[in-house]
Amino acid sequence: MNYSRLQSSRREFLTTSASGLGGIALGSMLNDDGILNAKTANDPSTFRNLNTHDEAKAKACIFIFMAGAPSQLDLFDPKPKLNELDGQKLPKELTEKARFAFIQPDSATVMGSPRTWKKHGESGMEFSDLLPHIGTVADDLIQIRSMHSEEFNHHPGQLVMQCGVSRFGMPTMGSWLNYGLGSPSRNLPGYVVLTAGRGSSGGSTLWQSGFLPSKYSGVPFRNQGEPILNLENPKGLSSELQRAGLDALKDLNDRKYQEIHDPEIASRIANYELANRMQTAAPELVDLSDEPQHILDLYGVGRKEPEGNFRGSLPGLQTYDTFARNCLLARRMVERGVRFINIVHASWDQHSNLDKELQYNATAVDQPIAGLIKDLKQRGMLDSTMVVWGSEFGRTPLGENRRGRGGVTGRDHHPFAYSMLMAGGGLKGGLTYGQSDEIGWNIAENPVHANDLHATMLHQFGLDHLKLTYRFQGRDFRLTDVGGKVITDWIA
Repeated sequence: MNYSRLQSSRREFLTTSASGLGGIALGSMLNDDGILNAKTANDPSTFRNLNTHDEAKAKACIFIFMAGAPSQLDLFDPKPKLNELDGQKLPKELTEKARFAFIQPDSATVMGSPRTWKKHGESGMEFSDLLPHIGTVADDLIQIRSMHSEEFNHHPGQLVMQCGVSRFGMPTMGSWLNYGLGSPSRNLPGYVVLTAGRGSSGGSTLWQSGFLPSKYSGVPFRNQGEPILNLENPKGLSSELQRAGLDALKDLNDRKYQEIHDPEIASRIANYELANRMQTAAPELVDLSDEPQHILDLYGVGRKEPEGNFRGSLPGLQTYDTFARNCLLARRMVERGVRFINIVHASWDQHSNLDKELQYNATAVDQPIAGLIKDLKQRGMLDSTMVVWGSEFGRTPLGENRRGRGGVTGRDHHPFAYSMLMAGGGLKGGLTYGQSDEIGWNIAENPVHANDLHATMLHQFGLDHLKLTYRFQGRDFRLTDVGGKVITDWIA
């Protein structure tokens, strides 16, 4: 008897049977939840046009992530009491249980704000003098003043905002959305990342797919030149030869997949094919020559970089122009079916030189973000495109008194109460939600955690955050982990 053949047959039977039975069970569960049907089952390379748990109002999301933590007290949440208490110590019961990155609580004092404030639009939403352009779209925005987090350091806090938890190896919001809904675009990734400034401390962990198949990872794009490094063919390689090579590779990968049924092999096949299609689609995407001048001006494309050295940039980066281009590219990506665009701008970590550094960063993003919202609205796209402006936490009402530094000119990390903005995607406009106390230390009304934010975002895409799960290592994981609630007050 040929025992090697028997072993091989037994292994194939167990592999294919387990895979088949598991597939039947998974298909049954997804069908019960309305996520998988006969139409999607016949398209194994990607899930498209899936049924959702509820009616979907949003089709795409542009998440603008201000890594480093902007000062909500100098941009969104005016606190006149801070100027009254400037230079004074806070009661010990407020600071004795708080964790700080650098502040020495025994000697720290309140730091006032030099900013002036103005009410905007019919809603009367307040912004500081550093955000005049965003003020012009106040009636399209939700301003949340009651965000909070349990993390007070950058990387863990950034993971919470992107992944729902601060653990490594977890899928991000963009990965979950594309896993649950698929990408409407055939020629571009469903999840794209654009960066500006000096880079976030979280790096690529902020757009990882974690334990989800790698085809759901964010794909970093450059906004000029070759959009993705090594996307172009080497000189001398014809498209016919490339196609023959891809076909041979696909055949080999298909054979291996039939043998071991590893989903990463299916992802590998899909990624090779997508890369081939992107060779035409991606260069056309980043070519802004077809955009009229008034649209370029609306976003601020071509703005000159201010002279000086700022934490939000590095010499030669041209952050002002890069961020403006990223916002315009985000609109173009939505038009071409990209599901989730993450614009990451860093760094807003102003432990010192707050006035100078914050003015640089705020001016870099103010016009392009307002331009993006106006452009989406005039094209009839804002109702189905959710725009989110957020960070990992805020800045403390206390001035930073780090040892070894003279003077107090900045603010430390503050996760107990901070602010975010949202627009579009079926959400209300002109709403200020939540409230911090009179000095911005704690939340006084309607606390919001990242899990609540994510649950509400998923709801607008027609997904129930309790049902969008993925089994890994014996547990059903979800974006909102063990928390989260949909905030119905935000929904139009």
